[in-house]
Amino acid sequence: MYLIGASGHAKVIMDCLLDAGVTIQGLFDRDPAVRSLKGYAVNGDYTTSNQEEPLVISIGANSIRQRIADQLKGRVFGKAIHPSALISSDVTIGEGTVVFHSAVIQSSTTIGKHAIVNTSASVDHDCVIGDFVHIAPQVAICGIVTIGEGTLVGAGAVVIPGIKIGKWCVIGAGSVVFRDIPDYGMVVGNPARLIKYTNK
Repeated sequence: MYLIGASGHAKVIMDCLLDAGVTIQGLFDRDPAVRSLKGYAVNGDYTTSNQEEPLVISIGANSIRQRIADQLKGRVFGKAIHPSALISSDVTIGEGTVVFHSAVIQSSTTIGKHAIVNTSASVDHDCVIGDFVHIAPQVAICGIVTIGEGTLVGAGAVVIPGIKIGKWCVIGAGSVVFRDIPDYGMVVGNPARLIKYTNK
């Protein structure tokens, strides 16, 4: 597996891959100051060599992952799923997605492309999680929830059953979402309240 991005987020993806017995072929980062990560050499900007080897975009920012994925259309993307994650057999997980330590994904859920299900997060049954979504550590997504493309659900947030969250939203850490959230909405608090719209 090749990784694009060599920061803290990449470190956790590397642990996921190594614990799952996946060989890390190389890392790329355009920052010339980043020369190694966890004992692995970091190359410069990604090139299209080794087209047959799978790739994961190891960058936490949703919009940057989307931009790079768009630039690399047709490339083979892999997945990074830690062995401690509990994932129902009928869950669908898109290419480029990462699922971290002790995450739980329940029956009949769909996770999109290049998404992040972070440490100890839970996604219950019949949810639809869009492309480039980031579900942060210890988030609890209840059943039959829909989350649109590019949305960030902050650490420790709770989303009650049946809620629909639009695309490119930001759900503040610790928020409790009781109502549907429109596209580009930023919400905080318990109950979560709309404070502004994002500029995606």
